[in-house]
Amino acid sequence: HQGRMLSARLRQTPAALGTVFRQACNASCGSQVRMFSSTLLNDETPTPQQTVQELDRFVVGQSKAKRAVANALRARYRRRKLPAEMQNDVIPKNILMVGPTGVGKTEVARRIAKLVDAPFLKVEATKYTMVGYRGKDVDSIIKDLVTKGTQILQQRLEKSKQKDIEKLVNEEILRRLAGAGEVSGREQLQEFLESGMLEDREIEIDVLPATAAEVMQMQDDKNMSMRDAFQTLLAARAEKQKHRMKVSEARKLLRIQAVNKIVGAQPTLVEDAIQLVEQEGIVFIDEIDKIAKTGDNFRSGDVGDEGVQRDLLPIIEGCTVTVQGKQVKTDHILFVACGAFHYSKPSDLMPELQGRLPVRVHMEPLDRESMKRILTEPENNLIKQQIELLKTEGVELEFTDDAIDEIADIAQKVNEHIENIGARRLHTL
Repeated sequence: HQGRMLSARLRQTPAALGTVFRQACNASCGSQVRMFSSTLLNDETPTPQQTVQELDRFVVGQSKAKRAVANALRARYRRRKLPAEMQNDVIPKNILMVGPTGVGKTEVARRIAKLVDAPFLKVEATKYTMVGYRGKDVDSIIKDLVTKGTQILQQRLEKSKQKDIEKLVNEEILRRLAGAGEVSGREQLQEFLESGMLEDREIEIDVLPATAAEVMQMQDDKNMSMRDAFQTLLAARAEKQKHRMKVSEARKLLRIQAVNKIVGAQPTLVEDAIQLVEQEGIVFIDEIDKIAKTGDNFRSGDVGDEGVQRDLLPIIEGCTVTVQGKQVKTDHILFVACGAFHYSKPSDLMPELQGRLPVRVHMEPLDRESMKRILTEPENNLIKQQIELLKTEGVELEFTDDAIDEIADIAQKVNEHIENIGARRLHTL
C-alpha cells in the first residue's frame, strides 16, 4: 500500500519526494528515520528572557553572565531551525567569564545545564596535562561528557519505562516466591505481593559483583581494551553470588537489574548519547587562568601548561574524538571557561585560544548588599536552609533583619581584610 502511494506521488518535486520516502519508510518499518531534529534534543528551549528569569531564582546579580549563556542557549535552538546545509557552518560562541571566586560563575553554568537537561561537565584546567606528561589528557573531557550523556538517556529511559520495570521486578519476585513454595497459587501470591503482605518474606536472588556500566567505567579509568572489558564483565557474570534477603531489600537490587536489562536492550544508546553530546553538550572549564603565562614568566602550573592550551584548541575549535570506538565531533559543544586572573589577564592566554572564546564577560564583584541578597533572595537561600534544618528537630529559628545585616557585614569585612572568597564566605559564618 505504501509502495502504491509512493508511486502515485513520484511526479512531485525532488525535495518533497525525500519527505514522502521517509514517511513511507516510517509507516512500513514502524521506526523513525534518524534525522538531525531528533526527539533526543530539547525543542522547548526557553527564550533568553525566560532563561534569565529562571536564573534569577538561584543566582543574585551577574546579569551580563546570565544574558550571555541565555543567548548561547537560544542560539542552539535557532540553529536547529536553519536549513541543513547551513547548520554545520553555525558554530557556538564560546564564553570566557572573568571574575574572582565565589561570584556565581559555576552556578550560572550549572543551572543552565539543569534547565535544559543537557550533558554538563565541570572540569579544572589544572587537572590536565599536555600529551606526553603524566596526568589526564584533554580528550578525557569528551569521554566524561559522553558518560554524562549516557546517564541522562538512561534516566529518561528509566522514567519512560517505569511500568515495565515494575512489572519485571514483580515477576521476578513472584517467580522466586513460587519457587520457594511460600504460597500456593500465583494469583493469590500476586494479590499478597501487591498488598504489601510479603515484604518481610525472604527470597534468594542472584547478585552480580559488577555491572556492565561499572566495567565500562573501568575501561575508561584504567585504559582497558574493549576485549579486556568484556572478559571482565563475563567473569563477573560467571561469579554470581546467591543472597537471601527480605523482599523489600531484594526489590531494590532487582530494580537495578531490571533497569540494566532494559538499557542493555537499547543497541543505539551510545550513538544516541553521542548525538546528544554533540548537539547539546556543555563543558565548563574552571581555573583557565592557572594555565596562562604572564609577561614576567609567572607560572602557576608546570611546564605542560602551555601544552594544555594547545591541546584544548582543537577540542574547543572542533575536532573528532574517539570514545568507545565511536567518533564524537566537538564542533557544536558549548564551552564556558572561567578564571579569576589575579596574577594574569585574559590576553596572557594563547591568541588562538582567546579567539576560540569570543564572548568575554566580566563578573560583577560582590559588595555588602550583594551578600545580603544572597542570604535572602535565592529560592533555597542559606537563611531558609538553616531554618528548615532546625525545624526537623522541632526548633523554630528566626533571623531578624539586623542579624542578616550583621552576617553580610562580617562576610564583606573578612573578604576585604583576609582573603576574598566571595559568597562562599557566608558558609563560614
